[in-house]
Amino acid sequence: MSQKRILFTGGGTAGHVIVNLALIPEFQKQGYTVDYIGSYEGIERQLIESMEGVTYHGISTGKLRRYMSKENLKDPFKVMKGLLQALRIIGKRKPQVIFSKGGFVSVPVVAAAKLRSVPTIIHESDYTPGLANKLSFPFAKKILATFPETMNHLPEDKGEYIGAVVRDELFEGKRAKGLSYCGFHKQKPVILVMGGSTGSKALNDAVRHNLDELLKDVQVVHLCGKGHKDPSIKRQGYAQFEYVNEELKDLFAATDYIVSRAGSNAIFEFLALKKPMLLIPLSRKVSRGDQILNADSFVKQGYAHKLEEEELTDGRFLKEIHELMANKEKLLSQMESYQSQKTKDKVISIIQKYEKSK
Repeated sequence: MSQKRILFTGGGTAGHVIVNLALIPEFQKQGYTVDYIGSYEGIERQLIESMEGVTYHGISTGKLRRYMSKENLKDPFKVMKGLLQALRIIGKRKPQVIFSKGGFVSVPVVAAAKLRSVPTIIHESDYTPGLANKLSFPFAKKILATFPETMNHLPEDKGEYIGAVVRDELFEGKRAKGLSYCGFHKQKPVILVMGGSTGSKALNDAVRHNLDELLKDVQVVHLCGKGHKDPSIKRQGYAQFEYVNEELKDLFAATDYIVSRAGSNAIFEFLALKKPMLLIPLSRKVSRGDQILNADSFVKQGYAHKLEEEELTDGRFLKEIHELMANKEKLLSQMESYQSQKTKDKVISIIQKYEKSK
């Protein structure tokens, strides 16, 4: 019997990798050889290279900036180099299907797959498609959406709403292990603050400026991003980490409330785990506004509270934290109505449906 092969791509942020992390072990169980194309130094390399049985291939990638920069002159050459590298890798590894989670590195891969006649399935996590995925849509066989509203932004003949893919291991966390990892006790609730895989200065500052007041009522787990720990802060009830991987499931189990940016993959994981959340989405000044739309959707459904970054003052931050805690039962009640579908199984079925026969 011929070897089954699948290639994954996606990167730039953890959000462009998380779904791949959930899917790869399932394909490995079914006997697939797994390859992954990412950037040379992106977070995807850190997350994927440690996975047993996955061959990681780094390629050149541009940033596809929306603003003026001299780097824009270099990026077309980087993308072209990445396309040639992806063509060579796909030609050598001969995957039967490719699954793309987006991010700039995925564009040359999806284009190369089209040139090599290898079917590609794209997964769009956000409410509206990002630029990288938009550029990749013409080369894809199928585009899967996390939000039903996203279907309005996808080609009619390619789009399909499937919901969110959530990692199974997140449900296996142990509260006692999470509390022990942070040096916490059981007497106070725990708030987990996370600003995305690269961290958020706005959220970091809000936590640290209000730490004395916060610690009167809660214990704080602070995922502050690489290079953003403050070693001068040593307080009982406060634990800070740049980034966690294996320990995340236990931290989630120990957590009563979450304060976070509003990346789609993350907030759907919070929802599946039934964690009341205060979302502080990236400002439109530094993004295309996708996180604001994600957060608005969750607020509308009663799953979350939202605070715009432009309104993030010390006093407002504390006020929103207290309101979140006061509304815990109402939020949990709304979350109970959310049925976590067998999305992962559906995605696997769709990918296999489009596999190219050898």
